[in-house]
Amino acid sequence: MNNLKRTIAIVCGGNSSEYGVSLRSAQGLYSFFDKERYNVYIVVIKGQRWLVELHDGTTAPIDKNDFSFKLDGELVMFDYAYITIHGTPGENGILQGYFELIHLPYSTSGVLVEAMTFDKFVLNQYLRGYGVSVAESLLIRKGYEELVNDDEIEERIGMPCFVKPAADGSSFGVSKVKNKDQLAPAIRKAMMESPEIMVESYLEGTEITQGIYKTKEKTVLLPITEVVTSNEFFDYDAKYNGQVDEITPARIPEEVAERVGKITSHIYDILHCNGIIRIDYIISKEGKINMLEVNTTPGMTATSFIPQQVRAAGLDIKDVLTDIVENQFD
Repeated sequence: MNNLKRTIAIVCGGNSSEYGVSLRSAQGLYSFFDKERYNVYIVVIKGQRWLVELHDGTTAPIDKNDFSFKLDGELVMFDYAYITIHGTPGENGILQGYFELIHLPYSTSGVLVEAMTFDKFVLNQYLRGYGVSVAESLLIRKGYEELVNDDEIEERIGMPCFVKPAADGSSFGVSKVKNKDQLAPAIRKAMMESPEIMVESYLEGTEITQGIYKTKEKTVLLPITEVVTSNEFFDYDAKYNGQVDEITPARIPEEVAERVGKITSHIYDILHCNGIIRIDYIISKEGKINMLEVNTTPGMTATSFIPQQVRAAGLDIKDVLTDIVENQFD
């Protein structure tokens, strides 16, 4: 019976500031997966060093030719990769391209979608064309900072505004800028994380987030979480060091929740997503729903939004992961 189990790699690590967060997500996923059904291993990627964690506490190198490894002299091939790298190369299409080349099914959306959702500026412009409401923003590239001056930013985007890496996550390098004097240091800070940064208008309102996944048989919209923080914005400390209140289900009218769900499902289909994603929004006082970000590899620690929402929906995260894996197979 053991040989009939699919062998799953939980792929974590990566080459960004979010390396540690990714390792925590991998531990969460490992605890969630159905071990009666699957053989599960954690694979840690950092640069050229790819290692699988063996169950005896040791590690073995991954053969990058076919993503295999040796266990007691026997070759082990994976049937499926669950990617939980937050940042490069797992959230921007690079790893997805590799898995496409070796024909290994994986948990996220495809190469183009991952590349596009990783670049917040590109994604916003793309979804705006489908009628999705997003904040006003402009792009600044390293080495071309002089093309946009502070006065132009203030006029086009307004104050306060956010300066953030165009391609990154977990709120590294993000600043809330309240006046023009703060723009230059905020831009320098963001460029330490990414060579392209975006300046985005500040949207006032209620911050919410919603998870969703779809299979061939069903659409599962998870309960919406309201995000309340006393920090200036939902920064790294708010996300990972508990400086936030996360209220599930969100304290919003049912009619608004229904509209959010329709937009979440619509965006999933526009992008042709795969697996679980999570979309963040700001709801204005007038009830306008503005999309902030699409997370295609959302955090999966026990306290992350998705596991919280799965519990609030009365679902078992083990069954959800099984749904997602088995959807890749006929």
